[in-house]
Amino acid sequence: MTAPHSPPDEPSPQAVFTRRGSDTWHPTVLSRGPWDPRAQHGGAPCGLLVHLAEEAMGEPGWQLGRITVELVRPVPVAPLRSEVEKQASRATTRVSIALFDGATLVARAHALMLRQQAMTLPADLPGWAPARLLPLPGDCSERLRIPDLPEGVSFYASAVETRNAQGDPSKPGGGAAWFRMSVPFVDDKPASPAMRAAAAADFGNGLSWVLPARRYVFANADLSLHLHRLPMGEWIGLQSQTQADAGGAGLTQSLLFDEQGSIGVAVQTLVLRERPA
Repeated sequence: MTAPHSPPDEPSPQAVFTRRGSDTWHPTVLSRGPWDPRAQHGGAPCGLLVHLAEEAMGEPGWQLGRITVELVRPVPVAPLRSEVEKQASRATTRVSIALFDGATLVARAHALMLRQQAMTLPADLPGWAPARLLPLPGDCSERLRIPDLPEGVSFYASAVETRNAQGDPSKPGGGAAWFRMSVPFVDDKPASPAMRAAAAADFGNGLSWVLPARRYVFANADLSLHLHRLPMGEWIGLQSQTQADAGGAGLTQSLLFDEQGSIGVAVQTLVLRERPA
């Protein structure tokens, strides 16, 4: 399974998306996913949808608490148009975003934004286990290589730097890895902490694959990300597990971390299909 490369005389893109006007987004080849070179990796539209939710707030002091993304159709590597609606209250704001390929809805998201409020909490406050993902990225050297996924220019291979942390990615089962954006998401603007978390969270099903990609498709139809705090630093850690069923559905659960500790959880619903012989 191979992916086409950019022509030799085509300059390398500097971002995953470029903006045209107020509501049009041009994905570059850096958005390309593993299943079809014409379709984006789920992490690309997920990061863009978080960007639109944060932009809709129009003022500082808000943070993403939850976003649920529905990948209605394969999101094409083609110009997209966005529509945004906002329902605001004093402590929370709900933002609904839709992405269109022409007149066709390809993805939509519902984001819950929380007004930030500084608090003093007990030092011994209980939390989830594990409290941290170890080893830290500085102590990891091996790139995450998911078997049978195409090489070439893509979101996975070109827009994100990866370091395997736990498990053997050449074998099926759960694992853990660190992810860092190596290019901006939109034009030359750095990705926000929540955008980086959303982009990394969409890698859970590949990180914890249980079916070989040469025989099966296990693409996610959605992503639900919940953050109890925004990540600090560039690296986002995932510890993921996948469950598959012969009825054609699967589920991936991921714990998310930064280098200081836990930041949230993510769940993906998987659509499982056998590849033609």
